[in-house]
Amino acid sequence: MSLSVHFFLKSDTLFIRLSGELDHHSSSQLRERINTLMEQYEIKNIVFNFKNLSFMDSSGIGVMLGRYNQVKKNKGLLLACDLNGSIEKIIKLSGLYKILVITKDEEQASNYLGVA
Repeated sequence: MSLSVHFFLKSDTLFIRLSGELDHHSSSQLRERINTLMEQYEIKNIVFNFKNLSFMDSSGIGVMLGRYNQVKKNKGLLLACDLNGSIEKIIKLSGLYKILVITKDEEQASNYLGVA
């Protein structure tokens, strides 16, 4: 299964809806696309929606860590929402939960960031 990505902007926040598998085959394309959007639209915060993501390996963790460093430079936040069981386990085991704000869904993430 491949990765399907839907991007949308609210104010200075980039929402990223992921479906399928985020692995070494798809991570470099995702990283490049996010970087381009961040430069083009002066993105401060990123919200990853994992509701329909079935798999993520270490390269997906790397994508998130890299984006964390970018939003941190912009004094922004990295959020994750709609975690399913397998993705939640990966986030906990990798230690990403220490740098992420985890919310129930996109609405809660929007409210947290004040971009509702």
